[in-house]
Amino acid sequence: MATFKATVRGERKDGFLQVYIRVTHSKRHGYIKTDKMVTRKELTKTNEIKDPFVMNYCTERIMQYNERLNRKDISKWTVAEVVDYLLKGNEDISFSDYARKHIDRMIDNGQLRNSKNYKLALQHMERFFGTTQIMFGHLTSMQMNRWIKSLEGTHRAKEMYPVCMRQVFRAAVDEMNDYDNGIIRIKTNPWGKVKIPQADRAEKKAISAEDCRAFFSAPLPQTRMIDPLPELGRDVAKLILCLAGINTVDLYELKKKDYHDGVIGYRRAKTRKARTDDAYIEMRVEPIIQPIVDKYLADEADPYLFTFHKRFCDSDSFNANVNTGIKQVCKAMEIPKHERYCAYTFRHTWGTIAQNDCAATIAEVAFGMNHSHGHTVTRGYIKIDFTPAWELNAKVIDFIFFSNAKSKQGGARDVDEPKDKLFRLSPKMMVYARAYFRGEVLAEVSDIGFSNVDEVIDRLARQLPDTIPDKCAVQFRIKNLDTDREVVYERTKGKGF
Repeated sequence: MATFKATVRGERKDGFLQVYIRVTHSKRHGYIKTDKMVTRKELTKTNEIKDPFVMNYCTERIMQYNERLNRKDISKWTVAEVVDYLLKGNEDISFSDYARKHIDRMIDNGQLRNSKNYKLALQHMERFFGTTQIMFGHLTSMQMNRWIKSLEGTHRAKEMYPVCMRQVFRAAVDEMNDYDNGIIRIKTNPWGKVKIPQADRAEKKAISAEDCRAFFSAPLPQTRMIDPLPELGRDVAKLILCLAGINTVDLYELKKKDYHDGVIGYRRAKTRKARTDDAYIEMRVEPIIQPIVDKYLADEADPYLFTFHKRFCDSDSFNANVNTGIKQVCKAMEIPKHERYCAYTFRHTWGTIAQNDCAATIAEVAFGMNHSHGHTVTRGYIKIDFTPAWELNAKVIDFIFFSNAKSKQGGARDVDEPKDKLFRLSPKMMVYARAYFRGEVLAEVSDIGFSNVDEVIDRLARQLPDTIPDKCAVQFRIKNLDTDREVVYERTKGKGF
């Protein structure tokens, strides 16, 4: 059992001594500070308090403490737990403060993107309650249901925000309530009578291969910017589409160490913390996007693979500007505002075309897009061969960029082809080359006598019709028949040819 005694500790320079209530439990001492002060005149020779008013106050406090402890089994408590219970046992706790601490822990654990959702949820709840100090006592079932009702006009937040705050509440209960020792600081649970609605089903954002061809061949809108957003938006959209739907956050965060031998290997930011395999995938860089990769490569001394971090402060800013650039291209194409594309459009498009037009199964599409597809445990302990995803990605690229209607032109690159081998031409080598605009072959050459790629592109460009608008992109597919190697280049009319 715990015993109490009023005592003094530490004499100040002005002669006053602070009054404490000493708690003794399991032969250990703890102290509870009061707001009372005494001088030496109010003490006996043995430092016992003799001031009747102070003793009265301390006696009442001790009686309250005894009454509260008599209702608990404190035999296994430490003296620190006894003091903590007496100080805070009946005190309401700030949910807002705990939620902010929980969010900070998520950031420290590397869950930066998830923590943003939690922060948005807390901010919305605080706006609804009208205070930045929501207490656990305020969280009743009625209030929770009213808050969730205020979210019913949203598509996703009506499910995501309550789920985030429920997770915070459960973490607080696990941390602050000690059921073994009967210390219950959070006494109510409103979530038992709260029904969280489901988010609206995500709209399918995929577009057809014909729309893709039109988008990537459309003239870029005029701009005075040195680094125009429409050009950035279209370049990044092509990277997304030709890297099996990679997310913009993953493009932004790629490091030099993630790119070797023509292959990009990365852990998907969205799910790497939730999967045993760290959501790791490797994707081969196909020839069609090699010029874009080279265009945005960072300096050798820079740990980042691309220069995006120099222009944008974080991945969210990068994503927002990419979407703006894509929508500016769509606007120039006179696509209605509600139908304009975004970065995620091209991730959805890759999966849709892979399944619908390239005869891939749902499992193959999930594998290529780095979804767990129910095998997270297995993926966690086997070394995966990603070449099936590379082959499917090459098929999707062929269908979109190197075919007209439903015809297919073959693989963009052989799986076993060395990645570090340079593409060279000499006048004695036989070259077969084609020029594509919107997926259609408009020029073709099969000949010898070329010393370099530019000479091949010049020959093809002379065959192109004048009806191609200025600033439109044309793909040039060049194959060295002697070495059986192939590359793809893209040039813009009026700039590259």
